[in-house]
Amino acid sequence: EINNPINFIHGNMTHLKNYSTALIQLIELYESIEENLSDENKEKIKNLKEEIELDFLKEDLPMLIQSCHEGTERTKNIILDLKNFSRLDEMVVNKVDLPKEIETTLNILHNKLKTKVEIVKEYEENLPLVEGYGGQLNQVFMNILDNSCYAIKEKGTITIKLYKKEKNVIIEIADTGCGMNEEQKNKIFDPFFTTKPVGAGTGLGMSISYKVIQRHNGTIELESEEGKGTKFTISIPIIMEEVKEN
Repeated sequence: EINNPINFIHGNMTHLKNYSTALIQLIELYESIEENLSDENKEKIKNLKEEIELDFLKEDLPMLIQSCHEGTERTKNIILDLKNFSRLDEMVVNKVDLPKEIETTLNILHNKLKTKVEIVKEYEENLPLVEGYGGQLNQVFMNILDNSCYAIKEKGTITIKLYKKEKNVIIEIADTGCGMNEEQKNKIFDPFFTTKPVGAGTGLGMSISYKVIQRHNGTIELESEEGKGTKFTISIPIIMEEVKEN
């Protein structure tokens, strides 16, 4: 629903740029022979130029069109990331490229992260693809990264590590945020538990994440110290065997 009109606008921006360039060229041609006009007509043109601020318009119009073009390009990329993020493969086990999925999630969170969070990536080379439900794993990454961003009140760092360990791939996501106390750590995977203000979170994100990792026969562990930050360590089998759920 969003993609079709955005593509329509994006495509028309090229025509708008060409049309505006042609019109400005025409105006400049008229200006070059302005001296041949009567004094009355010169005065009319001079007054209209001042009224519409022609010099500013000629300078600003190309920049406006360029910014609109960049905006629609950014929107198209967000839509593509959202489609990749929430693709309808929840009941189908696929080969999942974890660095690519995390990158998609970071792109979606870009506006939240860009002003206050430095992302540090430490990915082992030649990581194997893992068997799993890509859309569900993306939701786990989204929940953890969004919480990490929230925990960083001003400026901070989120470090993401990916590496192979025996028959598993390990994902570590560590932040330099406010951390958690013992009570919060013990309840973090409980349904409806949240440290966010009323209306800012449902308290379901981490309990859902726990279930998703369990569905992959993996583990999710938490280390946190109040005032120093939090680290989640996720282990996912490279080959998904029989799925066991409580």
